Amino acid sequence: MQRETISMMTLPEQILYEDNHLIILNKQAGQIVQSDKTEDPCMSDDIKAFLKERDHKPGNVFCGTVHRLDRPVSGVVIFAKTDKALSRMNEIIKKRLIKKTYWAITKKAPKAPQGHLQHWLLRNEAQNKTYVVGANTDGAKEAELNYRVISKSQGGYYLIEVDLVSGRHHQIRAQLAHVGCPIRGDLKYGYPRSNSDGGISLHSRSVTFEHPVRHEMLTVTAPTPDDKMWSIFPIANGASL
Repeated sequence: MQRETISMMTLPEQILYEDNHLIILNKQAGQIVQSDKTEDPCMSDDIKAFLKERDHKPGNVFCGTVHRLDRPVSGVVIFAKTDKALSRMNEIIKKRLIKKTYWAITKKAPKAPQGHLQHWLLRNEAQNKTYVVGANTDGAKEAELNYRVISKSQGGYYLIEVDLVSGRHHQIRAQLAHVGCPIRGDLKYGYPRSNSDGGISLHSRSVTFEHPVRHEMLTVTAPTPDDKMWSIFPIANGASL
């Protein structure tokens, strides 16, 4: 009962967009999008409970996970409220007809202020980690992203904007680490210190796609976490470039 009470209190504040087909939330670092082997409470189950109570639904509530974010990552995550919307969103994802933009805080900057990263990645299931490997490695998948440094703090931290081209396991974390820019707090990929909340400074900033039912372009943007590290960048507080 305690878990449901907490969910009812926090979920409304996390909702960025909702209609009859989709519900899009601003995930907090530490939240799990979909049930996993830890069996910890997950967002999809909490959304079902929330919608059932709020909308007084007598039967089971549908909530389909459109895409996932790693547990320590914050930001935009999309859920479907109907099977039709889920099926159409899956096609949008498969055909790469969605633009996903992320923000990352790093202590080091890439050699070039903007560019394109292309690597071959291999996932190690046992370690839950992805490695950059040679193109001919068995099981490796090609990964691409575009990036640009959009701000630098007085303390020497960099805010990097990333537009994903592909969507691989731990892609941004692995690729940025490979070019010498591990994300703040990401011990798994080489950052020397953890963040106080256990998360990493990687934020799913926005998504843009054609609505699966209304066929109108939709952009949803997530405010950055309430954390002093994000506040040191004026752009994260709404200032223009």
